[in-house]
Amino acid sequence: MSTNFEKQLEQDIDNASLESLRDILIDKSGDNKLTNRFRALFNLKCVAELYEEKPEDAEKAVNYICECFQDESELLKHEVAYVLGQTKNLKSASKLREVMLDQSQQCMVRHEASEALGALGDKESIPALEKSLKEDPSIEVRQTSELAIERIKWKHSEAAKSEKLQTSLYSSIDPAPPLALDKDYDIAELKSILNNGDEPLFKRYRAMFRLRDIGTDEACFALASGFNDPSALFRHEIAYVFGQLGNPCVVPNLVEVLKRPNEAPMVRHEAAEALGSIATDEVFPILKEHAKDSDEVVRESALVALDMYEYENSNELEYAPA
Repeated sequence: MSTNFEKQLEQDIDNASLESLRDILIDKSGDNKLTNRFRALFNLKCVAELYEEKPEDAEKAVNYICECFQDESELLKHEVAYVLGQTKNLKSASKLREVMLDQSQQCMVRHEASEALGALGDKESIPALEKSLKEDPSIEVRQTSELAIERIKWKHSEAAKSEKLQTSLYSSIDPAPPLALDKDYDIAELKSILNNGDEPLFKRYRAMFRLRDIGTDEACFALASGFNDPSALFRHEIAYVFGQLGNPCVVPNLVEVLKRPNEAPMVRHEAAEALGSIATDEVFPILKEHAKDSDEVVRESALVALDMYEYENSNELEYAPA
């Protein structure tokens, strides 16, 4: 989910109670559009972040969010895991560990639970992450757990205290920090690190986020070269970054990825959401086409992107549940 979408989704739903938000999120009535459920999720996220100011409400919000891990929508469950990692609220860590190790959960959901544990920086989660790294049948989940372990170790290291990082324009807690400003990399050097399969994955991600924070067209084209990487996880993160950047120069790259017949759904879904975030006129016929995609995750991602576009171009003052 891109930063632009998140800001829109966090807008208050008519000061709804936590219980009302839960009922929308879990679709108690059975007739809530997926976008409305996303809106309820991000409203609950805002409360879950208040673990210091309003600890009881924050814990209740975490518990209500976690109820959605039983949902049928893999896209929504994946977003639930992402949101929990972004709250900084460690009350969610035990549930995220459970979901990550639960082989009945789809691999995209397990991957996002692993990434969320890294975002929380929870040292107590390292044994579970190591188990995931060794035993999960999905390479995407194993790679995510590798990154999460490295991010937790980095967060609690002296390097995290001493490195000078560029102030990010984005509010997200990323799978890796950008490469530090202590060294003045040029874009060609960062592109080389990004695409060097012999480098540790954590360092390659750090190059990715340094390029994102540079944010020029040249940096975007360097990032787009990562779409040729053999790792679906890596390709999906490139698409996510493009959703944050919102730079139209990469629309052709995202369209090409979305249309790849054998591309992993986790990559195509992220490409669809990135196109929705960029929101130029040319992308909407493409999203409408993929709102009928044969893959459910891609289809739902395109529908959410289209719903958000319709909201942005409507005369509604409040994006309230229908």
